[in-house]
Formats: sequence, structure tokens, C-alpha cells
Amino acid sequence: MNRKYPKIILSEEGEKWLDNGQMWMYKNNAVDVDETIENGSLVDIMTTRGRYMGTGFISKNSHITVRILSKKSDEIIDRDFFKKRIQFAYDFRKTLELDNIENCRLIFGEADQLPGLTVDRYNDILVTQVSSYGLDVIKDMIYELLLEVLNEDGQNIKGIYERNDIKIRAKEGLSLEKGFWRNAHLPTTTIINENGILLHVDVENGQKTGYFLDQKANRVLLRKMAHGKKVLDCFSHTGGFALNAAYGKAKEVHAVDVSQTALNQAYENAKLNHLENKMRFIKDDVFDYLDKCKVGQYDIIVLDPPAFTKSRRTIDHAYNGYKKINMKAMKLLGRGGYLITCSCSRFMETDNFEKMLRESALESGVTLKQVSVTQQNHDHPILWTMEETSYLKFYIFQII
Repeated sequence: MNRKYPKIILSEEGEKWLDNGQMWMYKNNAVDVDETIENGSLVDIMTTRGRYMGTGFISKNSHITVRILSKKSDEIIDRDFFKKRIQFAYDFRKTLELDNIENCRLIFGEADQLPGLTVDRYNDILVTQVSSYGLDVIKDMIYELLLEVLNEDGQNIKGIYERNDIKIRAKEGLSLEKGFWRNAHLPTTTIINENGILLHVDVENGQKTGYFLDQKANRVLLRKMAHGKKVLDCFSHTGGFALNAAYGKAKEVHAVDVSQTALNQAYENAKLNHLENKMRFIKDDVFDYLDKCKVGQYDIIVLDPPAFTKSRRTIDHAYNGYKKINMKAMKLLGRGGYLITCSCSRFMETDNFEKMLRESALESGVTLKQVSVTQQNHDHPILWTMEETSYLKFYIFQII
């Protein structure tokens, strides 16, 4: 890789966007793009006045025309460049996630200055997702570097499983596929230890890359307050919050989900931790289930729904869904009860989510006493210049 990259020209509007720290150049901000540039190539972004703005991979099919890797005009983007980026991201996890280094997100795309790359670790398996055309072209080198960095630290990684079955790849002109890189023959299931709780992870069929790692620290917050309480975990999925409540010696734990498959997995996780007799698993639509509950039946209600919106176009519909479910929970919790509520939708921004909570409380006739406000786990870092890296909002309130 040399430093003489083809140039594309950026509009004044796009220039302002990049000056604010954005690491994506959008197609509608391109003034001039040479059609002979090969898809996935490295390009330099220049303004109409000849000012250098950044270097990254061009994607001719995506609305995100360039995902910027560097804003240094003299930086050579080669194997050494990528190894340094991977090492930097790994050192960050060793600092903040040392107790969970065997089950954590090692690379979080743009937040780790490796746009289009997600890497999760579950024991001796890495699970990857590549959503950039340019990175897909060099993915063999990226995977080799991942193994190299980890092996140099004495970490034993046996294989890499690709979960490249995400829809965004189609927008990049990439195929959707999954399987072991270089045809490794390894089990696709493993058991991780998350803060003392054992959990089954299926990297082939599980949600996202096999499991939701972004709520690790937040689940422990529930564990610490669950002692002697009656806890309802809504949208429980495979039981992450419910298990932490039971582990924290809750008096009663009910896990509700509409998916019997997810509840079966949650039950297996409970058995793994000898907690099955302390928990009850209920198959029901959460909205319907809450209508059947009595006021004061639970001391703590957890609302961790799937994203109610995945685009700005459906924000109003999502807002009403969040409001409806939160009002139901607020009305059910007696004085002194605790509401744990969150949103994993990037498009449901913090201000809007808090506006919904205030309206819900007012219309429910309750007051919210804030206990804590957190976001995604440390291994999903937030880049303040890119709001796209901030998505999870997590609140604990006491109802008074």
C-alpha cells in the first residue's frame, strides 16, 4: 500500500460535517468521484479548494461513500497501521475489561477507529462482522493481525467465526454469509463466565454475534439491588437480567418473553447456575402480561425491549411504544418500587427518551427519583464526535 491514493472531492456541507469530527463521508456530499476508482480502494478526501480532509475506503454502492480511517495526510495505511489500531483497541479492553477479557467486544468499529469492523470474543473464539467493502477486501490480513495481537499477549484463540449475515452488507454490495474463517472445524457453542454467571453462547444462531455483551455492567447493578425483592424481567430473552436478580438473592424472579426458544435458553442458563428453582419463565407478550399484573406485585420491573425503531422514519411509532410500556410499569410499581428501563435504539436519542419518561411519569401520576443513568458497557466505547457510536440508554428510578 503506497501513499498515492486517488482523490475525491467533497462539498462545503460535507466539509463542515467532517470538521465536526464525523468519520463518514456521505454520497450526497461528493462533488466529484472518478468512476475508474476501484470499489473498496483507499482514497483521499479533498475539498474544492484542495484542502485534505481524510483517507478511507470508498464504497460505491453505499450511502456512506467513504469510511475514514485517518485524518493525517502523511499516514501510510498498511499492515503496520492496522496492527497498531488493533493493539490500541485491545489495550483499552485490558485496562477496562480485564475481568471479562475472555468475553468482551474487542473492536467496536468507528469507536476504535476501525470503521466497519466488529469483533467479539467468547473464550477461544472470535466472532467478526465486516460491514465495509474495503475491509472485506483485506479481511484475511485483519484476521491474521487479530490473532497475532492476541497470541502475543498469551491469549489462546482457536478460530474466527464470521457472522457476516447482517443486512448492511447488502448495501455495500457484499454477500450475506456466516461460518468459520478458513473452514476451521470447531464447536459453535461455548459457555462464558460473565461476572460470576455462566451463560450458553451460540455464535452461529444467537442474536447479533451470539450474545448481548453491552449490558454486562448494567446487569450487575440489578444484582446489587435485588436482595429480598420480587423482580419482573420483561423481554427477558435468554435471561441476562433475571439471572443476575436471582444470583443477587431476589425473593422471586419472573422472566417474560414472547419467544419460547429464548425462554428455553434462559432456563438452561438458570440450570447451569443452579438457579432454576428460584426463577419462573413465562411465555407471553409483555404488553399483555403487564395488563394481567396487580399493583405492587413486583418490587422491581426491568424493561429491556428490542429496538422499537431502526430508522428515523419510525421514531413517532417507537416513542408511543416506549411510552406505553413505561406507563404500564410505572402504574404497577407501588410506592418505593424500582423501574429499570432502557432503549438500545440509536435513533431514539437521549433527549427524546427522557422526554418520554417525563411524560409517562406525569400521566401515570408518579414521580421518578433517579438512582443511576448509564450507557453501554465499556467495551462498546462512545466516540463523542460520532453520535452513531452512542446507542444504549439505561435508567434506574425509584417510584414515589
